Amino acid sequence: MSFDLVFLGGTGDLTWRKLMPSLFQAWRHGKLPANGRILAVARDDKDDASYRQWLHERLQEADSAKRPSEDEFLRFSALVHYLRMDLSQAADYIRLKAWLDTRSADTTVIYLATSPHLFPSICQQLGACGLNHDRVRVVLEKPLGHDLASAQEINQAVRAVFSERQALRIDHYLGKPSVQNLMALRFGNVLFEPLWRRESIANIQITLAENMGVGTRGDFYNRTGALRDMIQNHALQLLTMVAMEPPSSADADAIRDEKLKVLRSLKPFDPASVSRDVVRGQYRAGNMAGQAVKGYLEEDKVPSDSHTETFVALRCEVQNWRWAGVPFYLRTGKRMADRHADIVVNFKPTPHPIFPGAQNANKLVIKLQPEDGLQLHLLAAKGTVSSDGTGALQEMLSPVSLDLDFDKAFPTERVGAYERMLLDALAGRLNLFVRSDEQEQAWRWVEPILESWRHDHNGLRPYAAGTWGPPAASALVARDGFAWPEET
Repeated sequence: MSFDLVFLGGTGDLTWRKLMPSLFQAWRHGKLPANGRILAVARDDKDDASYRQWLHERLQEADSAKRPSEDEFLRFSALVHYLRMDLSQAADYIRLKAWLDTRSADTTVIYLATSPHLFPSICQQLGACGLNHDRVRVVLEKPLGHDLASAQEINQAVRAVFSERQALRIDHYLGKPSVQNLMALRFGNVLFEPLWRRESIANIQITLAENMGVGTRGDFYNRTGALRDMIQNHALQLLTMVAMEPPSSADADAIRDEKLKVLRSLKPFDPASVSRDVVRGQYRAGNMAGQAVKGYLEEDKVPSDSHTETFVALRCEVQNWRWAGVPFYLRTGKRMADRHADIVVNFKPTPHPIFPGAQNANKLVIKLQPEDGLQLHLLAAKGTVSSDGTGALQEMLSPVSLDLDFDKAFPTERVGAYERMLLDALAGRLNLFVRSDEQEQAWRWVEPILESWRHDHNGLRPYAAGTWGPPAASALVARDGFAWPEET
């Protein structure tokens, strides 16, 4: 399969930090289709040679294991080209089409690694110059809008030019190996599906924690906040993967239909439930790894009176027969005690414990970062006994875990999230991309939260950098008799 892969925003952070390194890994692993061209498009005054040199310098910042050797980069960079282009100029799109028309590739993927507010005009220009034929796909990077109305505006502009199957809305969390194995765990094995319901599960917790601050993204983050940046997309997509019903097939639309049903089943928020079930916070100065770090209001390009949240924890429910009454807790934050992302499925305790220690319930931990894996926490006899008060001796139970590390289990077959998503975009596999109705329903669900916050600046709770967020987040879970993993 011949392909042309175009990055609009070819000198931006996303391209050189994530996309180009992922493409290099796909090439190194022999997974990139043959006969391909990679075109970076930007306004910088560069040509093929100077862009390749610039990219070579950027790739030296990658982890040593992912850094190309000189010979590897020489061979990989032969695929890489550069086109200077102003995305506001119609004539430049004609130049882009002329470059692509120097051959007729089987597939052309145009990745919009630009600010989302440019998506409507870019799509309009692509359509006007004829770059919307059936061999073209566009990849849209988040955030898609800042509320439901802006998301719908972008989607309408995209749909006016491209069909739904040509428009790929990326959420790289769906490309993580653990998320793919969540699907395999549920629908490829008979073990868990009978237990995957309210009768057996006490609660489900999804945590997306970052130990870094906003860094150089202060201006962007202050306009966005944690709810828009992480909950509306990543966390809700993970929730749908956990809670969805078994699809009728592995077809993309069959899977996305079931995810949409979950989003539509989420109990809607109102001002009272926002106040009760949503906690927002903002980090203050603290200590990370023994080093003093500044608070959010002292970060570069952040107004000193900002009310933007850097932490969100919320309680929600999926109102259907499988999940009725089971609380789902979502949590994300900057400058937290550790960097990790995971899904914790807490099972109910045994109905009639006959062993000391049996009150400790089983749980399944799906680890997303920094490593990918699965942990199943069980109870086992540890070989010691105790008296039950009557003189009879009883076996003691102790927690043990079955630990699957995907790096060790599949050492030669590992594919990173962006690498997987780029390969799927080239192949036209849509399973991991978000459909427009999913995206809009997610915005529809979070909008009451945004609206409540718009009228209430007093609910923003401070927390020290290097902690797990405001104490109110612990109280939110404790109200139901549960605790976050680090508190158990």
